[in-house]
Amino acid sequence: MKKFLTIVALFGALSFAGIAAQAQDKPAEQPTATMAAPAAPAAAEAAPAAPVPEVKKLDTGSTGWMITATVLVILMTIPGLALFYGGLVRAKNMLSVLMQVFVTFSLVSIIWAVYGYSLAFTEGSSLNSIIGGLSKAFLAGIKPDTLSGVIPEYVFVVFQLTFAAITPALIVGGFAERMKFSAVLWFMALWVTFCYVPIAHMVWGGGFLAGLGAKDFAGGTVVHVNAGIAALVGCVMLGKRIGYGKEAMPPHSLTMTMVGAALLWVGWFGFNVGSELAADGIAGMVLVNTQLATAAAVLGWMFIEWMTRGKPTMLGAASGAVAGLVAITPACGFVGPMGSIILGIAAGIICFWGVTGLKAMFGYDDSLDVFGVHGVGGILGAIGTGVLMSDTFGGVGYDKGVTMMGQVTTQAIAVGTTVVWTGVISFILYKVVDMMVGLRVPEEGEREGLDSTQHGEVAYHI
Repeated sequence: MKKFLTIVALFGALSFAGIAAQAQDKPAEQPTATMAAPAAPAAAEAAPAAPVPEVKKLDTGSTGWMITATVLVILMTIPGLALFYGGLVRAKNMLSVLMQVFVTFSLVSIIWAVYGYSLAFTEGSSLNSIIGGLSKAFLAGIKPDTLSGVIPEYVFVVFQLTFAAITPALIVGGFAERMKFSAVLWFMALWVTFCYVPIAHMVWGGGFLAGLGAKDFAGGTVVHVNAGIAALVGCVMLGKRIGYGKEAMPPHSLTMTMVGAALLWVGWFGFNVGSELAADGIAGMVLVNTQLATAAAVLGWMFIEWMTRGKPTMLGAASGAVAGLVAITPACGFVGPMGSIILGIAAGIICFWGVTGLKAMFGYDDSLDVFGVHGVGGILGAIGTGVLMSDTFGGVGYDKGVTMMGQVTTQAIAVGTTVVWTGVISFILYKVVDMMVGLRVPEEGEREGLDSTQHGEVAYHI
């Protein structure tokens, strides 16, 4: 009965948002001005006709691409991220990780439609610098012919939904193998509401970071720094896994992890290229940048691992690919191809240090290295954008009056805001959930494995 009431309460919480639909007046059409013919050379010239407001038109090519991009992001989450994470844990916990990613994706999808999209992408009145409003809660006012730019708004809603859903799913890797499933659900629902949505609004929805001029093409701060910090806070608060540092905890299926990494690589083109929201030349530039940065990061990670540990590994190559994808995400629409290679190599080397040296230095148990790859890689990509977008490095250049130092400073402010906001609020949310249902599974349950103790099933029957 207690579990049933918990589930009912969780989904009941999703219904708190009300519809505050606001009527939007269409601008009045300007009448066509009549130009009088001059009667004589001395007559004054007639005033030019008033400009006719541009009417937004559906672009079927861009719409088709954006639907494809949306499906690609779903592919990179389920099954991509789920398999990547599933292969990295021990066999007794594989299904629990698959379940956490799968259900988090589903839970956030509903939250996004109920109030998440509205709070992220509408005007928030006096609080607009931080959060939007509820004028589109429950997707009110959106119809099949409603446009967002040149694509249907429904397509934009679902595209952004996939970003909102994969971000908390990334956090799963930080506390894998030791957190209660009920606690995961509660935390994800609260975290999306109080961490993801505000940061998305600040950067993409017209909030203060957007006004400051922060550049984040596809989610360096919104997705990766955001998730990386939440995962770091979570793994520290839950404590280390039983036997961590004393018992071997190798990945149970690197084959599965490689398949997951490959699906992430493929799906990431939807993630990055789709963020242009059109099928145009910038989308083509993002395509080449994403490919080159990822390939460069694979090589960077592989060679630094080869030099320091004696052998290149499949796990290292797969991790390098993800590091490159993370780092190029904020920069992909602003840097040139050679800049993307530089950023990719740097990501492979620095993220390798993030999951080895940095992790060993502080001794935290980030199970699947979410902070080391996504947190460190996201910070590198966000700051690197400010440098490599310079036309000196083949980038698109800076806005009028902006210098490299000015842009780097703005990027650092965006990173710092995300770190502080998400770090503090994630800490509070973990505490709240711990008081509600408890965060960590009992010791005997952790030793037996979460597959059987939390879900009553096992991944393999041998």
